[in-house]
Amino acid sequence: MHKETLLNATEAGAKVLQYYFNNKDLRISNKEGINNLVTEADHASEKAILETIRQQFPDHFILSEEAGEIAMDSEYKWIIDPIDGTVNYAHGIPICCVSIGLEHNGKMLMGAVFNPFLKEFYFAEAGKGAMLNGEPIQVSAQTEVIKSCLVTGFPYTYLDMPNGPLECFERFIRKGVPVRRLGSAAMDLCWVAAGRFDGFYEHKLQAWDSAAGFLIVEEAGGKVTDFAGTYYSPFQPHILATNGKIHAEMLQWINDKI
Repeated sequence: MHKETLLNATEAGAKVLQYYFNNKDLRISNKEGINNLVTEADHASEKAILETIRQQFPDHFILSEEAGEIAMDSEYKWIIDPIDGTVNYAHGIPICCVSIGLEHNGKMLMGAVFNPFLKEFYFAEAGKGAMLNGEPIQVSAQTEVIKSCLVTGFPYTYLDMPNGPLECFERFIRKGVPVRRLGSAAMDLCWVAAGRFDGFYEHKLQAWDSAAGFLIVEEAGGKVTDFAGTYYSPFQPHILATNGKIHAEMLQWINDKI
C-alpha cells in the first residue's frame, strides 16, 4: 500500500504540473531570498499529493516544501517537493519534476521522481534496485574524474564562501572537466543513477530536494555521502552522489586536496 500510494501521489502531482505548464497566466510570487520562486502550480501540486497520501495514511508525518512540517507521532515520514526546479518550470523549461521520498524510522524506504515532460518516472525501494519507467537502471562505469561529466547546482547566496560553489566549480572547469547546471537537484540525482552523469555535488540542499533522489542513486549502484565522505542524511546540506568509482577522487577535488 505504501508503494501504491507513493506512485499515485507522484502521478497526481505531475498531472498538475502538466496542467499549468507554459500557461501565460500562471501566478508566480517570490519567497524570502533572491529568485526563490513559488507558483500556484507548486501549491496545487502539493495539495493533490497531500490529499492522495492522507486518503490512505492520515496519521503519517509530512514534510513538504510549501506546507512545511505536518507533525504526527508516526514511524513514517513523507518528504515532498511538489515541483523541484520551480525556476525552470516558471520559465517553461521542462527540466523539473515531482519528488517524493518515504522514510521509515529514519531510513529512506522508497522514493519516486517524475518528470512528465520528458516522460521519465524514476522509482527505488531500499534493497530492491532503481527503475526508470519500469526498467532497471545503473550508474556509469567511469573511473576518473578528469574524464567524467558532472552536474552541480549554484545557490543565490553564499557564493563567495571559502571553498564554496564558485571555487569548486572553477577548480573543475580550469582542468577541463565538464560540469553542467540543470536547476533541479532531483533530476541531477536521477541522471547520475541512470548513468548520464558520473557525479553530482551541491553545497546546500533541503531534505525535499534529495530525499527520493539519493536513494535512487544508491539503489542504482552509486554512492552518496556528505563532503566529509560520511553517511548521507537529507537533513544536512552537503551532498556528493557518484557512480562510486570516482567518489574518493571527487572528495579530494571538492575539498581542494588534489
